Amino acid sequence: MTLYFEEYGALEAPLLVFIHGGGVGGWMWEEQIKFFQDYHCLVPTLPEHGIQKGGSQFSIRESAKRLNDLIVEKANGQKINVVGFSLGAQIVVEMLSLQPTLIDKAMINSALTRPIALPKSILKSTVKLTYPLIKYKTFAKMQAKTLFIPPHLFNRYYEESCAVTPESLIRVMQENMNFKIPEAFPKVKSKMLVTVGERERGVMKNSAHDLVMSNANCHKIVWPDIGHGISLKEPSIFNDVLLNWLRNEVV
Repeated sequence: MTLYFEEYGALEAPLLVFIHGGGVGGWMWEEQIKFFQDYHCLVPTLPEHGIQKGGSQFSIRESAKRLNDLIVEKANGQKINVVGFSLGAQIVVEMLSLQPTLIDKAMINSALTRPIALPKSILKSTVKLTYPLIKYKTFAKMQAKTLFIPPHLFNRYYEESCAVTPESLIRVMQENMNFKIPEAFPKVKSKMLVTVGERERGVMKNSAHDLVMSNANCHKIVWPDIGHGISLKEPSIFNDVLLNWLRNEVV
């Protein structure tokens, strides 16, 4: 599996990896990259997302394996910190479970860990019916607003959305909807911060609860009055909480 990534900040500093959610790209971490210049920031683009379209097929497990290999290569002996949002947070959970002692700290934002039962035939039919809407800017703007994508990033979001194939969309959605907490997760030794928005769906809140109950190294916070997308909606709050947590200060 090929994996595109970009590097920012101080290359000899502790590693800070940002893994984006489904349907967006590494650009969703724009405000975090600006803020964390004192860290060695690594921002991958997942397969079948952004510039990766047309390359390797996406899977959570294979992405996690490749990212674990990448962070070992890039860490330079420094501490490894990983942040994931939504689909990216599921990948973080898988990364931790595959190598329980590799990562020092992990921030798991809005990870779905309770599988949503939906037959593949129904998913395919649903995507077939709704896929044409992706091309309409009015619909795309509604979706972007739901995801808290700022106006200056809309064109990039729209272009990448238009380029995705129905097959890729189905594959990513299946991976996302079928994910559950791996059996090895209770053995993870990393310090983990599990977050969820107060206005997120019940299944997301329950998923956060499940993660915390599965491993004593998890600490949970609920973002008040926020839905799915704290890092884009309130980047300054998100950045401050993450920084304080990385510094072992109270969050």
